Amino acid sequence: MTSPTAPPDTGPSFVLTGARDVVLANGVHTAYPALHTARAALASGDTPIVLGALPFDLTAPTALFRPREVGFLDALPDWATADPPAVRIAEFVPAPQEHRTRVASAVRALNDPGTGLHKVVLARALHLTADGPLDSRTLLRRLVADDAGANAYLADLSGAGDRYRGTALIGASPELLVARRGEVVTCQPFAGSAPRFADPEADRASGAALADSAKNRHEHAIVIDEVRKALDPFCVDLQIAPTPHLSATAAVWHLSTQITGRLRETSTTALDLAVALHPTPAVGGVPTDVAAALIKQLEGDRGFYAGAVGWCDAAGDGRWVVSIRCAQLAADRRSAVAHSGGGIVAESDPDDELAETTTKFTTILSALGVAQ
Repeated sequence: MTSPTAPPDTGPSFVLTGARDVVLANGVHTAYPALHTARAALASGDTPIVLGALPFDLTAPTALFRPREVGFLDALPDWATADPPAVRIAEFVPAPQEHRTRVASAVRALNDPGTGLHKVVLARALHLTADGPLDSRTLLRRLVADDAGANAYLADLSGAGDRYRGTALIGASPELLVARRGEVVTCQPFAGSAPRFADPEADRASGAALADSAKNRHEHAIVIDEVRKALDPFCVDLQIAPTPHLSATAAVWHLSTQITGRLRETSTTALDLAVALHPTPAVGGVPTDVAAALIKQLEGDRGFYAGAVGWCDAAGDGRWVVSIRCAQLAADRRSAVAHSGGGIVAESDPDDELAETTTKFTTILSALGVAQ
C-alpha cells in the first residue's frame, strides 16, 4: 500500500489532541528509527522533544522523530477542509468467518492449562479504497467532531523505513497509555466493551450490562493487574480505583480504571514508561510473550496498530496513547488499512467477538464516511 511518491496533502507531521492542549508538529528534523537513539537523544539533551509512533512489536523500527517545529495549542487550527472522497471497503482480512475460527482456536488454547495463556487480543483489518486523495486535516477535524473526548492523533510513519515512506497513522484513541507531568504518573487502561445505541434506554442497558458482565470484568482485572506490575518498579504510592469506571466514546462503552503514582526516580521519562507498559494486555495479552507469539502466528505483523502515539520532552514529561481506532493512510492517500481488535478470554464467544470488532471500526469508518 506504500509508494515512493510524496503524499498529496501537506498536513502536519504529528498531532495529538487532549484535555489540556493539542500538540502539533510540522516537518522532520531528525528521525529515530531505533528506539535507543531516541532515548539517548533525550538523555543527552540533543533534542528538546521526541514524538511520533511506536510499533506493536518494539523490536521493529519506530516512527519517532524530532520535528522541525512544534507547538502546544488550545485547539486544532481552523484548517480549510472539504468533504472526503467516497471510500469503500475493498477487502476483509481475514474474512469474518475466519476471524470467528481464530477466536475459537484462541478460546481452546485459553481453556488448556498447558498453554499458560490467560488472555489474547485478536484483531482483523479492513482494506479501504478512496475515489480521491484523503486529507489528514479533514479526517482529524471529523474525528474530533465525532468524539471530542477521545485523543485524536496523526503520526507520519516515514521514519520507520522504506516500507512506510509517506504513510501516516490516524485515529482517535480512548485509551491513555501513560502521562508524566513532573513526578506524577497517570494511566487509564481500558478493557471490556459494549456498543452504544441511539436509543437512550437501549444505550443505558448496554452500559449497565457491560458493568455487570463477569467476562468483561475478568478481562479488565487481568489488564489492571499487569499494569500495576509494570509500574511497580518505577512508581510509589500507586493509587488504583477499586472498581472499574464505565467510560463512553461515541461508538463504544468501555470499562476503565484510573491509576496514579509518583516516580521513584525523576530520570524516568514518559518514553521510558511507555516502553515499560507496552504492549498492555488491553492490546496484547497475558503472558505477554505467549500472547505475542499467537498474535504473530495468526495475524502476522501488526505494524503500528496497537502500538502507541505520543511525545516526550527533554524534561521527561510527556503523554502517550494506545494507537487503536485507527487507519494507516497510504503514501498516495488513495487507500488505507484499518484495524480493530478485542480481548479474548476463556469465556469468549466467537460471534460476540466478531461483533465487537465491527463496533470498534465505527470510529475510523465514520470519519472516512464509510457506511456500515
